[in-house]
Amino acid sequence: MKYVTEYRSAEIAEKLLAEIKQTVSKSWNIMEVCGGQTHSLVKNGILNMLPKEINMVHGPGCPVCVTPVNLIDKAVYLALNEKVILCSYGDMIRVPGSGMSLLEAKSKGADVRILYSPLEAVKIAKENPDRQVVFFAVGFETTAPANALSVIQAHHEGLKNYAILTSHVLVPPAMEAIMSDVDCRVNAFLGAGHVCAIMGMNEYYPIAEKYKIPIVVTGFEPVDLLEGILMAIKQLESGVYKLENQYKRVVESEGNKNAINTITEVFEVTDREWRGIGEIANSGYGVKEKYRLYDAIKKFDINITGGHEDPTCMSGDIMKGKIKPNACPNFGIKCTPAKPLGAPMVSSEGACAAYYHFHSMANLIEA
Repeated sequence: MKYVTEYRSAEIAEKLLAEIKQTVSKSWNIMEVCGGQTHSLVKNGILNMLPKEINMVHGPGCPVCVTPVNLIDKAVYLALNEKVILCSYGDMIRVPGSGMSLLEAKSKGADVRILYSPLEAVKIAKENPDRQVVFFAVGFETTAPANALSVIQAHHEGLKNYAILTSHVLVPPAMEAIMSDVDCRVNAFLGAGHVCAIMGMNEYYPIAEKYKIPIVVTGFEPVDLLEGILMAIKQLESGVYKLENQYKRVVESEGNKNAINTITEVFEVTDREWRGIGEIANSGYGVKEKYRLYDAIKKFDINITGGHEDPTCMSGDIMKGKIKPNACPNFGIKCTPAKPLGAPMVSSEGACAAYYHFHSMANLIEA
């Protein structure tokens, strides 16, 4: 198949569903790692189409959702107290911090701007030499090349008024953290295709071997997801575990070497706190000492530690795959996109947002 529309074909989807139903004989929990996959599963009604033996478990595949509260507090502080031009992807604007979101800070006069690319923030810094500009660099490995490139570009142009507030998290360590949890019930993973398009697949072979679990790198269209689920089920039913690539039209084994080189030029692997989950060793990127001038944490004196999160928010259990969004007693009542308790309700990749916006197509049976 060559075209996106073919991966949305109802006829092909029906054939895959029929084969899934013929293949499955036991109950299996399959976790899709990426929030984009979660939204596709929900909005396309796939959760309701799958046989009852297959339970899709929604993982921590939303980088906005796992950005810790104290980093949001730091972004708000920079915007309000340091009077920087705070630039961010749109998803981060409404995520609640301890006191307020960036949107609320904007309503109080902060110069907060929504951008589509960090290179736009470099341009803003160049056009405003008398202002400090900070880009809130959030994401998995997928956005790391662009964020790193913005630092390289600012360095090349000699800009001293640009920095990034980094909250990059990495997928493989999160998968290991999930599998190491004593309450883990995941039998197979659908790997995040866009992450593997950047980083390749080599990091996943040891995980499949260590935890004896199938991992299928999967795309985002309905046919992609159904084929990925079928590949995982075939492994589970056969008692084998290996890494497979459903997303061959995009993902190559070695990934994108130019993108990887850009990442490693600017970033180094570091421990990272995940909102609702806690600290995971070697699970994030930090700015290398070579580029400390462009690290907002080192550039500004921000005396903020910890961070207060609403104690009634169950997003941690949701992102660990322990419960479904609608199993949270606050879902749709005390927690809505207009007034969220946690990030998964407002992020475009958040599981709670998917269930809220596409509730008629979501499987509302609590797992």
